[in-house]
Amino acid sequence: MAISRRSIILGAGGGLALMGMGAVWRVMRQPTAAIAPWTIDPQPPADVRLDALRHAILAPNPHNRQPWLIRLIGEDQVELTCDPARRLPETDPFDRQITIGFGTFIELARIAAAERGWVVDAVPFPRGEPVPRLDARPIARLAFRRDATVARDPLFAAITRRHTNRNVYGADAPMPRQLMQVGQRDAMASADPKLIAQVRALAVRAITIEILTHRTFMESVDVMRVGAEAIDATPDGLAIGGPLVEALHAVGMIDRTQLADPSSSAFKIGLKQARDSCGSVPAVVWIATDGNSRAAQLDAGRRYVRAQLRATMLGLSMHPLSQALQEYPEMAADYARVHAIFGLGGGQRLQMLARIGAAQPVGPAPRWPLATHLL
Repeated sequence: MAISRRSIILGAGGGLALMGMGAVWRVMRQPTAAIAPWTIDPQPPADVRLDALRHAILAPNPHNRQPWLIRLIGEDQVELTCDPARRLPETDPFDRQITIGFGTFIELARIAAAERGWVVDAVPFPRGEPVPRLDARPIARLAFRRDATVARDPLFAAITRRHTNRNVYGADAPMPRQLMQVGQRDAMASADPKLIAQVRALAVRAITIEILTHRTFMESVDVMRVGAEAIDATPDGLAIGGPLVEALHAVGMIDRTQLADPSSSAFKIGLKQARDSCGSVPAVVWIATDGNSRAAQLDAGRRYVRAQLRATMLGLSMHPLSQALQEYPEMAADYARVHAIFGLGGGQRLQMLARIGAAQPVGPAPRWPLATHLL
């Protein structure tokens, strides 16, 4: 979205004059190294695991923290663990969202391996499910085996085109048949006006709570990368870029301190734009599970990324509305409310809620190269 957690467009009253070629260069600068992993070399590596993993690191994940630590074992296995420094203790105190991000990672690895004629057998939490927080135990063990009968997944073509779009969405909802295609067996989808009205109000209220609660908003601010130079230097977290941001940053008018200051213009504009974005909900996609086990969270990630890949194939955008699903005290009322809206009870858990529709396209989010994740 236009300030969301990933990009911001700020207006400067009265315009902005830039002097000197250095400033002009800063305005035109675009991140390059940070988006390089999205360009997949057509010559795949000999080790099919590396081919699958270079696709898997493009998976959607909370705050773009990319918490994946990867150990290659023998000639055909991969062990995944979580980097504890990349968790989100304020907004994700039980690491539920981080675990969902591992589910998206595993599913992209599976899809990419199938393209090469390999099957990935995933054993989740081989040393037990870590609760209440993730720890050093592996998230999953992946075993790769060649299988000439494995079917290629048509969603493979969308992996490098899938981008989470935080822009304002158009008012027109996708066609019912499109929503059915996106959901299939993995998710539910609806454009019912009564439901959408409730979700809009909830989404605006929840994003407002997160931004106005200092410690939860600072979890975003601390991983904001302002300007192309910072994005390339640290290609994770929440990238804030674009020509106007580069211009404002070049003359010292925007930085993380100002973005965190509730009295600043940058903060106020950002809050408004976040509310406008989260309030533009033409339709919704959601995923609920019976119970909230770690295995259920991984499966929710698998289902979510498949739905988003289908949306990409249909020319639609998706963006998670995660705030009301988070488990910290200030969000408790909306947490209960969102489950009531979707008629969930008896231990059922809403794992993912996303808006879906048409929006101006966005570019890829920053990514660390695969090599940085390998142990």
